[in-house]
Amino acid sequence: MNNLATLYIKADVLKTLYDTIQKKGSKGVELTISTSDKNNDYNQNVSAWVSQSKEEREAEKKKFYVGNGRVFWGDGVIPKNEINTTNIIEDIESESTELPF
Repeated sequence: MNNLATLYIKADVLKTLYDTIQKKGSKGVELTISTSDKNNDYNQNVSAWVSQSKEEREAEKKKFYVGNGRVFWGDGVIPKNEINTTNIIEDIESESTELPF
């Protein structure tokens, strides 16, 4: 199954991630991304959080969520009745075209 999805991460979360990476001396951070067949109240069906070790999962440590989004195209089962590609295109067009990388 192929999907295209958006993921929105707030600037303050990016800063927290960056500060934590620098503090720990890490080269980066691993994220876990989940897609669902059902949309939430905000028309989102994608979520991402900092990956956890087996020990952290077994200890039921709270996940650090970094962002949410939605699948907007796929050749599998996606919640078509909730998808509004017009809003996605408008969101993309309203973004700055200057990329930091």
